[in-house]
Amino acid sequence: MNLFALFIAFARVGVMTFGGGYAMIPILEREIVDKHGWASSEELMDYYAVGQCTPGVIAVNTATFIGQKCAGTVGGVVATLGVVFPSLVIICVIAGILTNFADIPAVKSAFAGIRVCVCVLIFNAVVKLWKSAVPDKGALCLCLGVFVLSVFLDISPVVYVVVCAAAGILLTRLGVRGK
Repeated sequence: MNLFALFIAFARVGVMTFGGGYAMIPILEREIVDKHGWASSEELMDYYAVGQCTPGVIAVNTATFIGQKCAGTVGGVVATLGVVFPSLVIICVIAGILTNFADIPAVKSAFAGIRVCVCVLIFNAVVKLWKSAVPDKGALCLCLGVFVLSVFLDISPVVYVVVCAAAGILLTRLGVRGK
């Protein structure tokens, strides 16, 4: 495993991730699954789900998991540094500049446009991941159930992940889901 390639791949993810962890899904899929083949789409979904329900930033957790899978502990550290480094540099530059320009209408409008773009990126990621995440009726029922509950209840995502993991095991044993 080339650690430099691992760092650069995650630096690309880090530099292009605007709008939080969900916006990074399409970039992660392109870099990690399509370009390098370090993980499958299903594995990426699993790492992302675990990264979401563990303490810390989703992007950092996911990078650490994938880096560790590819090159052990050193790979986890390298991937984590790769995903964090661009953000650290960008945030330092923006923080130094933005405070002087935050009230300018053009800057406010630019951020409004960026938010719209991030929503579209998240939607595209959901559509791409839907095919592998919801392959049958059992998974569809779980998906709809979590969606409805998350709209009406303020429950930690960790609870949803644990309950769905148990439900997935149960549905597979009952023969509702394929093995």
